[in-house]
Amino acid sequence: MSDDLLDGFVQAIPMPALMVDQTERIIAANTDAKTLLGQNIVGRHFATILRQPQVLEAIEQSLQSKGTKAARHLSNDGAQDTTFDVQCRYMNGVGAVSGGAVLTTFQDVTHLEQASQMRRDFVANVSHELRTPLTALMGFIETLRGPARNDPAARDRFLQIMADEANRMNRLVGDLLSLNRVESEERVRPNQQLELTGLLQSTMNSLRPLAEEAGVTLTLGALDGPLSVTGDSDQLRQVFTNLIENGIKYGASGGSVTVSVLSSERDAAMRGPGVRVKVIDKGPGIDSVHLPRLTERFYRADNHRSRQLGGTGLGLAIVKHIVNRHRGRLRVESELGKGSVFTVILPR
Repeated sequence: MSDDLLDGFVQAIPMPALMVDQTERIIAANTDAKTLLGQNIVGRHFATILRQPQVLEAIEQSLQSKGTKAARHLSNDGAQDTTFDVQCRYMNGVGAVSGGAVLTTFQDVTHLEQASQMRRDFVANVSHELRTPLTALMGFIETLRGPARNDPAARDRFLQIMADEANRMNRLVGDLLSLNRVESEERVRPNQQLELTGLLQSTMNSLRPLAEEAGVTLTLGALDGPLSVTGDSDQLRQVFTNLIENGIKYGASGGSVTVSVLSSERDAAMRGPGVRVKVIDKGPGIDSVHLPRLTERFYRADNHRSRQLGGTGLGLAIVKHIVNRHRGRLRVESELGKGSVFTVILPR
């Protein structure tokens, strides 16, 4: 095979690829391989370019056995760690004196590694969230079987704590099921027409007892008359329930939660007709360092306080996925000591 034909063959491979012949030098490399490993790699000994032992060993064994080998190549693209699945395939009749060469390809599997890590983190977080109330339940059961068996006051107190912990697990399981359902439907855009102002008023009415208990005033600053949007009424009710409830719980020190609605024929975020619903509280606010991660599963800006208030750490993740399903946007603005503003932007 001529040099031009060999170069054309390697260049046509739709991933980083290079050829190493029996002289152990790189005799061809495509543009993707040069981007990954360096521009001046052709003609150099492969061990000076590919310094990772697993990759070197795979190429050496493929040259010696004239067979197939595989390895992993770990790198960094400047923004994140990357992982490549390396495949070595021996080809006869190419290279120096046509003695054969190894075609080495690098398939980017970074996204698969990240997905696997996310699954591991998710399982670890769920296990931790369930273990805490389960440990408490087991401890109180043991106490009720022993020292507190004949103490009515202690028994009633422990049973109440056990009920609270069981409710906490029930909320967590419910949110996990809700998150799974929302994620499975995220690609299917809802097509139901609903009246948004009425939905917001109904949601706020259902939360007024909670607000009154916390000493919080709920105010709806809505448009005059009905406002129609396309969406899933149950899911949007869940979005606004979560956001308003968070405003009541975490912003109670401010004494008020305001929900405002603004409709526009040309919303910049939607590039067309849109509506913005803002949930505004005057509470302690959130440190800016937490804002980029608020919608991550199980992420809490104030872990201790969230647990005290019965939070599962999944509410804003559910909100994000529902808003995504509606092809909308979720924006969070907050400053310590000045409260928070959660804005849901929906197309009309």
